[in-house]
Amino acid sequence: MSTFPIELIPFAKTLGVEIIEASAECVVGTLLVRPELCTAGATLHGGAVMAFADSLGAIGAFLSLPEGAKATTTLESKTNFLSAAKVGTTVTGEATPVHSGKRTGVWQTKISGEDGKTVALIIQTQMVLI
Repeated sequence: MSTFPIELIPFAKTLGVEIIEASAECVVGTLLVRPELCTAGATLHGGAVMAFADSLGAIGAFLSLPEGAKATTTLESKTNFLSAAKVGTTVTGEATPVHSGKRTGVWQTKISGEDGKTVALIIQTQMVLI
């Protein structure tokens, strides 16, 4: 278990993603729900949820690259929004691999609020770049 230098993903750093744990088996991060990340009703914007999840899944896919591969890129992402996260709270995301292959990886990310409720469930496919 180690952390990941978030500076390697400038957008995630700008978003405010903090990496707690990072390995090829699990990536855990947090995101403070700030007003500038919200939509109406002072709740976390869906785009911020998706960007947070995409960052965590991409880190996991990168850390599990097969030998000789250089990077990954997101091919597809699907999000189920299940509950809201209010401004001033922190959400936690946990990304785990569903499939790690030579050409693609599939990662599932569960984002939870401070109350333990699932905010969103995201499945993304990452393409391995040689």
